[in-house]
Amino acid sequence: MPAITGTIDHRILLNYRIDPVALRPHLPPEFRPLLVSGFAIGGICQVSLSGMRPSGLPALGFHSHNAAHRIAVRSSGGSGVFVSRRDTDSWLNAFSGGRLFPGVYNKAAFTVDVLADHYVVNVEEGNGAPLMHIDAEVAEELVPGSVFKDVDEVSDFFQLGNVGWSAGGDPGTFDAIELEAVEWRMEPMEVNEEFSSYFSEGSLFPSGSVEFDSAMIMRDVRHRWVSRDNLRELCC
Repeated sequence: MPAITGTIDHRILLNYRIDPVALRPHLPPEFRPLLVSGFAIGGICQVSLSGMRPSGLPALGFHSHNAAHRIAVRSSGGSGVFVSRRDTDSWLNAFSGGRLFPGVYNKAAFTVDVLADHYVVNVEEGNGAPLMHIDAEVAEELVPGSVFKDVDEVSDFFQLGNVGWSAGGDPGTFDAIELEAVEWRMEPMEVNEEFSSYFSEGSLFPSGSVEFDSAMIMRDVRHRWVSRDNLRELCC
């Protein structure tokens, strides 16, 4: 499959710090957590895309809202993220994911409101159950108390881990996709409200093992997504 190119209208990273012992059962044995100050890093990447098309073809005006539940990991193929779940509001992404391009998507309902630097995003399953919520605005500095010391450290951490692995069609196999951005620039966000059903206490993780850490955003980024068969083989 050729690379898919377009524009990231915005890409919000909602980050949680996690006890690596509590996280271990949720990772395949081929991966181990990538630690920062002794914590594993998990979260949701909510990305809104426009002008998406195979490289070399003209833009068709296609746009979509998407989200991925992910954990920062190491494998024999290097560092990246393990994606446990993907959601989209696009029937095309839901159809092609896992068939024409790596990554299976669930169909979900997205409400995305953007007013200048203020972002409110809600993601719900088809039955109305909440998956993710964030009410935040772009800020000047990283939130106090984060495991990351500053914006540059967060940006470097995620730029070096821009490969996403997810379970393949056959047991024990993994698909790999890499994000290539023309310009990598992340900004911190001040969060008013946040929620993740996956990382909330009592769902999959014991009480006290997961804490909200920080939120970051990328805006107006030309990019492409590339399928990486060689990384799929290396990870195992």
